Amino acid sequence: MSRVLAVAPVLPGPAHPQEEIADVVAPLLAPAGPRRELARRLHTASGVRTRHLALPLADYAHLAGFGAANARFARAGTDLAEQACHEALAAAGLGPEDVDLLLFTTVTGVGAPSIDATLVGRLGLRPDVRRMPSFGLGCAGGAAGLAHLHEYLVGHPDQVALLVSVELCSLTFQRDDPSTANLVSSGLFGDGATAVVVAGDDVAAPAGRPVPEVVGTRSRIYAGTAEHLGWDVRDTGFAIVLSAELPSLLGAHLAGDVKDLLATHGLELGDVGTWVVHAGGPKIVDAVRDALGLEEAALARTRATLAAQGNLSSSSVLHVLAATLDDGAPPPGGWAVLMAFGPGVSTELVLLRGRDDA
Repeated sequence: MSRVLAVAPVLPGPAHPQEEIADVVAPLLAPAGPRRELARRLHTASGVRTRHLALPLADYAHLAGFGAANARFARAGTDLAEQACHEALAAAGLGPEDVDLLLFTTVTGVGAPSIDATLVGRLGLRPDVRRMPSFGLGCAGGAAGLAHLHEYLVGHPDQVALLVSVELCSLTFQRDDPSTANLVSSGLFGDGATAVVVAGDDVAAPAGRPVPEVVGTRSRIYAGTAEHLGWDVRDTGFAIVLSAELPSLLGAHLAGDVKDLLATHGLELGDVGTWVVHAGGPKIVDAVRDALGLEEAALARTRATLAAQGNLSSSSVLHVLAATLDDGAPPPGGWAVLMAFGPGVSTELVLLRGRDDA
């Protein structure tokens, strides 16, 4: 098995009320009139109350072109990643020299070398650390990253891995694009990062607090659904592809996927006491609730994360995981399922069990 020793979610700058963001962003997307008013209505209906943004609000009016946005991603994203890694390693009681594998995931900026390479020097990681940068998994990247680290650590039980997610979604909003998908995303997505320390069974856990272990994972991609979610890569950057059919598509498949994962371990839906669900938006959360027959209380942390931060793409489910662990869930011996959804369309599932090594 592998164990999640620490999760460190970080957010840039102050929290901006949704109305304040709409006042600045809506005029950049659509001319005065019905589409701008639609943008404001969509912001209000997003389930988001506040968001943290990588740049001061006033800077978005002057951000022109993909190159400028991507340069800001590299600078701000590296700073956030460094902060998250320091906090996660400190919480795990480990130093940078202890890290054997670094997996970096994002879908909101590109670079070669990527942010993980810069982190090696900034954090003082060993020069022989293994790196695995990932782009394209979208909102599923955090869950998929956790799954990949687990699979590696099962074969390397004496090693430590670091998962780093950085998503600066505000830098992808498309100027002068009044499409409904762009208006929706401009009101839904926020900026943030997360670092997660995962270790093999032979690595000592921090004293005095429980840590969950990863027991199993499952990936599923749905054929013929690529047009429902992803990027349309333009000269101006990443324009979102976001279908209104996405919630119903997930709802049609999710229960079967979760049941298949659980059955592999002799479990049923009723055995799971904790649900760690990607804060993808109100309709996505509703689809998960209805597909799995969950009580609304099971999704309280997801709803709260969405309201306070917006959808943080790959970092979203990791922020929900941090809130879950802070609440003491899952308890020792208790089961949890972590899930996130991304382009493909794809679902990533991780089965966790509470474990107390104190």
